Amino acid sequence: MPRTPVRAALAAALCAATLLTASACDTVAGLGRPASAVRGHSSAASPSAPATPAAAPTLTEAQAQAALISEADLGEPWVATDGFATWRESMLKAGTEAAEAECGKLLDALYAEELLGPDATTRASVGLDDLYDEAQLRYQVVAHTPDAVDGTLAWLESMPRECGEFTATAGGGQMAVQVTGAEMPEAGDARQGLRLVLRAVSEYDDAPVLTLHVAVVRVGDDAVVLTNGGLGEVSGDATWAAVELGAHRLTEVRKRGRAEI
Repeated sequence: MPRTPVRAALAAALCAATLLTASACDTVAGLGRPASAVRGHSSAASPSAPATPAAAPTLTEAQAQAALISEADLGEPWVATDGFATWRESMLKAGTEAAEAECGKLLDALYAEELLGPDATTRASVGLDDLYDEAQLRYQVVAHTPDAVDGTLAWLESMPRECGEFTATAGGGQMAVQVTGAEMPEAGDARQGLRLVLRAVSEYDDAPVLTLHVAVVRVGDDAVVLTNGGLGEVSGDATWAAVELGAHRLTEVRKRGRAEI
């Protein structure tokens, strides 16, 4: 059974939103990443995604749930998750040497799903599984102060420089970890993406390799936090679509909430 193109599903979802212009729909439907796409953290609002008013009210539980993405947004073969992927315990729950404490902090935050720190509030979350490649996508709508979120974005931006390559230990075995920056759509008010590859150190060719996409997008006083990872192929299109659609959806939910004051 062929995989439904994620970008086609994204185009349909975005073009169904009443506030999008026809030209925006034409761009998305082409399934090509926009020429203005940037890599890394940007504090400037996207021209195609106007800055969210700073005074937007706190999201209700129902609004936070409405801002989530779902398996319907990504299309086949994505389904609601059956539980946490086993690689979270076997590979992502890892320690580092004292000299690499900052790198260990990144792994700890990913494992605990607390990239914005323990003081942030998770308003809503969802897990989705790719039935073909056995990847898992975790998606959160999180509330924190803009300054705190921007601080996290700056920290994430520094990770490829500070922790480009390091060694971690999980389950008694060593892993070689590589951290690089990742391209992201111009979504929300500020954003940062990373790509991690964790390779088990082994003499055997079939040693597990975990690939993990990481994205954080600030939208006003709220943020989208996403990880998409697996031991096989991990769809970059799915990551891109989830970030783009999720940030747009959160922006619209916040606008509606403000209008209802």
